[in-house]
Amino acid sequence: MDQVELRKLEEQEFTTGPLSVLQMAVRNGNQVLINCRNNRKLLARVKAFDRHCNMVLENVKEMWVETPKSGKGVKKAKPVNKDRFISKMFLRGDSVILVLRNSG
Repeated sequence: MDQVELRKLEEQEFTTGPLSVLQMAVRNGNQVLINCRNNRKLLARVKAFDRHCNMVLENVKEMWVETPKSGKGVKKAKPVNKDRFISKMFLRGDSVILVLRNSG
């Protein structure tokens, strides 16, 4: 298989396979919700990606839940929702669990 055939095959997989979710997000500028292995969620716009799900993201809202440490004799503390904004991010694909397109 030469370089041209390989590129055509990859392009076809990006337009019809599971990576088409990312391809459409890049093309249309839609947001995606990404679940990561560190129990964090990212709501972001995808600027670029590759076959390993490495991604360049913009306007990222990172969300997670923290449970504060409770002191001795103190009732168990309630979990707290946290988030932060990151303008540009490179996300390594091996930390990606799930990618959802935003239907809205």
